[in-house]
Amino acid sequence: MDAHAFHYGDQMGSLAFRETIANYLKTARSLHCEAEQVMIVGGSQQALEISARVLLDAGNSVWVEQPGYRLARDVFALTGCHPVAVPVDNEGLDVAAGIKQCRKARAAFVTPSHQFPLGVTMSASRRLQLVDWAQNSGSWIIEDDYDSEFRYESLPIASLQGLDSNSRVIYIGTFSKVLFPSLRVGYIVIPSDLVERFHAIRQVMDLSPPRFYQEVLSDFIREGHFARHIRRMRVHYGELRSALVLSLSRELGPLVEVLGDEAGMHVAVALQNGRRDLEIAERAARQNLSLWPLSPSYMGEASRQGFILGFGGTRLTEIPNAVRKLRNLLAMK
Repeated sequence: MDAHAFHYGDQMGSLAFRETIANYLKTARSLHCEAEQVMIVGGSQQALEISARVLLDAGNSVWVEQPGYRLARDVFALTGCHPVAVPVDNEGLDVAAGIKQCRKARAAFVTPSHQFPLGVTMSASRRLQLVDWAQNSGSWIIEDDYDSEFRYESLPIASLQGLDSNSRVIYIGTFSKVLFPSLRVGYIVIPSDLVERFHAIRQVMDLSPPRFYQEVLSDFIREGHFARHIRRMRVHYGELRSALVLSLSRELGPLVEVLGDEAGMHVAVALQNGRRDLEIAERAARQNLSLWPLSPSYMGEASRQGFILGFGGTRLTEIPNAVRKLRNLLAMK
């Protein structure tokens, strides 16, 4: 890096880095984009905030997944919007239910490749139905593609943005999941006619993204290290996933239903027989077992109790003992 790199950079991000990302997304995620449409941000949460400020006004209705990502709901609430909880089934967001509840919602926030938290993948028919709804109603789709690189039973699923021929999708991606959380580097792919509006909001919020990580990541991707890292970690996470699912089946059997185990770095388990996830999670914490309750992911009353079990930072040898701890907790009255 030269002395120029210590000054403020382009508010959209380094052009070289944006070109690298655009080329990667065209190949890996079937996106239609150019570098000029890519904005570098401090992770997907900042991407959501900028998108909400550009697209939404106070009082607008926004479809959110039920259950879904709570921090996304918080962003929309800060904007003064009205979240509309649209149920998720084994095909992803139920578009017909969303239309029935609020046809004229201003936007829909979705995690179609690996729904958070249930882990299901949105079916092709639902994807096309969602894109058609956005076009016909003049609405926007905010697509959070947070860990689409990790699929274990099939090839990665094409993005919604790649299916959209009418520029209604704002695509959000992040390196924080596939590399490490404290990196705080993400990106937005913006429809061409909205780039100036996104740039104006970014200018108010943040002078420019940090240069250093952009330079390093650009080289890391262009030199092939990123692709090798993804291949290596897909195998590693696949082994962890298999060990977790096998342990859950052996130790818990009919006590839980395992959900969304085909992709990503977490699986969800739904509890049977009326057990309360918050109570169990509190008892687990006292035994140094970290469980993320499923019920807070719902707006209002939760229709399922369970846990979101992340395995990305876990050693393979730790998984069986952790599942046995969970079994013992579930056996307690």
